[in-house]
Amino acid sequence: MKALLTSPRTAWIVVGVMAAILVVAVTTLQARSATASAGTAAVNHISTNTIPMAELPSIRGEEMAVLTAPPHVPAPITRNYATKVKVELEMFEKTMEIAPGVEYNFWTFGGTVPGSFIRVREGDLVEFTLRNHHSSTVPHNIDLHAVTGPGGGAEASLVVPGHEGVFSFRATKPGLYVYHCATAPVALHVANGMYGLILVEPKEGLPEVDHEFYVMQSDFYTEGAHGEQGFQPFSMEKAIAEQADYVVFNGSTTALTGDNALKVRQGETVRMYLGNGGPNLMSNFHIIGAVLDNVYLEGGTVAQNNVQTTLIPAGGSAIAEFRADVAGDLILVDHAIFRAFHKGAIGMMHVEEVPELAERGRQIFSGPQANRPYTSSAVIED
Repeated sequence: MKALLTSPRTAWIVVGVMAAILVVAVTTLQARSATASAGTAAVNHISTNTIPMAELPSIRGEEMAVLTAPPHVPAPITRNYATKVKVELEMFEKTMEIAPGVEYNFWTFGGTVPGSFIRVREGDLVEFTLRNHHSSTVPHNIDLHAVTGPGGGAEASLVVPGHEGVFSFRATKPGLYVYHCATAPVALHVANGMYGLILVEPKEGLPEVDHEFYVMQSDFYTEGAHGEQGFQPFSMEKAIAEQADYVVFNGSTTALTGDNALKVRQGETVRMYLGNGGPNLMSNFHIIGAVLDNVYLEGGTVAQNNVQTTLIPAGGSAIAEFRADVAGDLILVDHAIFRAFHKGAIGMMHVEEVPELAERGRQIFSGPQANRPYTSSAVIED
C-alpha cells in the first residue's frame, strides 16, 4: 500500500482526483452563492409599498375555537396576541324544514344552515380539523375565503364519509369571509346548504356593541313549487336556470320570524355579520325602519356610512352596524321584494321600548298622528 501511494503515477492520480473534488466543491459553493444572491435580489425587487407583506407574529399558546349556530356569534376576542386556534367542524347531511310543512335534505357544516360561525384574530395560526360524518353519502371539503393558499384549503381537506382531515393556515387578513364546500360538483354542495362565515378580527379588535348577530341569505331549488308540502328533492334543472323556489335567511322561511325574531332593546347598538351563500342570486339587504350607520362593504375593513340597502354578492359578505333608536319591529328583507314576500327572504328584529328613551324615540318617529278622509282637487282624465 505504501509503495502504491508513493509511486509517481499514483501520486498524480491522487492529485488529479483531489483537484477535481476541489473544483466541484468550489463550483457548488459558487452556485449556492449565486442562487442565494438571486433569491435576495428577487426579494429585494418585491414591492411592499402598495401591498405590504403580511406580518406573521409569534404564536403564544393555543385554544379551542368556540363555534356558534346562527344567529348567534362567539364572544369578541379579548387577547392582544396571536395564538394557535384549533377549529373542529363536523359535516352532516340531515333533513330539516325549509318552510312550514316542507322538508329538504340539507348538507351542513355543524348541523345548521348556514354552518357554524368561526371567530379568530388577525395573525392567529388556525389548525382546522374537518370531519365528514359516517352517515354522509358523498365526500366533502372546505374552501375558506380567508385562506391564502391553493383552493382556500379545499385541496388539503377533502374527506370521505367517516374520515377527518387536518390542515393549518395563518389568518393574515382581517375581514368577514365566506366558507363553503368545494367538492365537485361544487354548485350542488353549495346549493344544498354548505356555507358559513369566518370572522378574522383585526388585531386591534372591533368597537364594542351591545349585540352581534349572524344572518346569511341563500337560494334553494326544489322539484315542487314554493310551499308544496312534504319532502322536496333538489332540482338541478331549476338551479341551472336560476329559478329559485326559496330565498331565505338562515336556511328557512321562519328562521328569523315569530319566536325566532332577533331581540334588542331601544338605544342599543347592533352589529350584523351578513353573508350570501348563493349559489346564484345577489342579496339586496335592507332593514325596513332603520338606516345602517356603518356598512363594511363586501366584508372588508372600510366602512360606508348611512346606507339604506347594501348589495352582497353570492360568496360575499358585509358587516352592518346601527343603533336601534326607536322601539317597534324592524323587518329584514331582500329588497328584490318578491323574494321577501313570496319566496321567504324576510326576518324580524323586535326592539323593546326603554321608558327612559321613549320620548326620544317619539321625537325621532311620531307614529300615527292622523288618518282621515280628504277631498282631492286633482282631475283624472280617462
